[in-house]
Amino acid sequence: MQAVLDYLARNQSRFVDELCDYLRIPSISAQPNHKRDMEAAANWLAKHCREIGLKPEICRTDGHPIVLARTPRKKGSRKPHYLVYGHYDVQPPDPLDKWTSPPFEPRIANGNVYARGSTDNKGQHFAHLKTIEAYLKTGTELPCDVTFVVEGEEEMGSDNIVPFLRKRKSDLKSEGVVVSDTGMPSPRHPALTYALRGVLAVEVRIDGPNRDLHSGLFGGAVENPAMALSQMLAKCRDARGRVAISGFYDDVVKLTPLERREMKRMPGTDAELCRLLGVKQLYGESGYTMHEQRSARPTCEINGLTSGYQGAGSKTIVPSYASAKLTFRLVPNQTPEKIVKLVRAYLKKICPPTVRMTFEPGHAGAPYIVQPTSRQVGAALNALRSGFGHPPILLREGGSIPIVNDFKKILGVDTLLLGLALPDDNLHSPNEKFSLDQFRKGMMMAAHLWQELGRL
Repeated sequence: MQAVLDYLARNQSRFVDELCDYLRIPSISAQPNHKRDMEAAANWLAKHCREIGLKPEICRTDGHPIVLARTPRKKGSRKPHYLVYGHYDVQPPDPLDKWTSPPFEPRIANGNVYARGSTDNKGQHFAHLKTIEAYLKTGTELPCDVTFVVEGEEEMGSDNIVPFLRKRKSDLKSEGVVVSDTGMPSPRHPALTYALRGVLAVEVRIDGPNRDLHSGLFGGAVENPAMALSQMLAKCRDARGRVAISGFYDDVVKLTPLERREMKRMPGTDAELCRLLGVKQLYGESGYTMHEQRSARPTCEINGLTSGYQGAGSKTIVPSYASAKLTFRLVPNQTPEKIVKLVRAYLKKICPPTVRMTFEPGHAGAPYIVQPTSRQVGAALNALRSGFGHPPILLREGGSIPIVNDFKKILGVDTLLLGLALPDDNLHSPNEKFSLDQFRKGMMMAAHLWQELGRL
């Protein structure tokens, strides 16, 4: 192991230069005019994998290619096999005028590299590649066989990764998946994310009269769809911050004492979050801390409201319709399939007879959890401690990463979410950055990770 760590230390400068080369490719998957750049990024990555000793394969899909890269292995190897997942596609950089430097011209400043994709996700999976390089170039035996799966469509929904996993299921048979595409609360709090919230999106439309009406002539005699919808939405949450939909909490699993202790170890206070977000005070479900509310409790959120006149000045009408976009964040063991039925039934029940309701389900994803006391989690926590030099914490995150459920359903394995991002890395925003110290320590963590998992 010491040879691996020494190799990583000696080659840090080169690693940063190589990462910058990778970041210069504007691999924006959502924009058709960047199709050649997507091909260039996949080709660059496959070539780099070959140079460091991996066996790469560019796998064609109906969209952008997936890069598969394997460590050399002997026939009949009995070593445990793990996958490392990442994505080479990036978000569009807009608005460009908010960037301090061009998004695809990497800039090193203040111990960070600034560029689109630096944290999300090129820098994070590149750290794992460099660790494997250190093993291979020093002749140090890897305790595990490793296969990298790096896709090019994560930022646009990963439409082709599921068919790929099904098609290559036998090739990808493994003990687990390692993903660095999340974050940690601070450099002093390395974290393993063991749970993610799921999501359910719906749109509700209320129709009233067959056209906008003069509010002086008809107001008071005809139901106002905007008012009706507002009253319905207000009934979706009670005064304690709980979702009021019947049956909504039936399958929610209580946090264990271990989980609540880990939540208390999270840095940051309510006052600090208020200052960061520019709000006077926080609001959430009573009986739970701010960290628990943000990551471990289900929610109902209004994402958008549309009705009536939106231009300058006033227009005295009773609008003909009103609509709202809602999302529900779900926790283990809730399912989108059950919750969508409960939401539809509840809204139908409270909809007044004076209007017509249309209910349209949108995208959905199940919550995810890996048991925080599992042996793999224990191995990963040991690696985090060795790589970052601080006691790690167990973390729940409020967002969703649908691919981890696909790994579980199709390959039957759990995912270790070992994020290297920091809260101020500006993911999906202008001036995205990646801490070079996080890059360095992430490689050290990965070097220890293969030793820890190999011992299992």
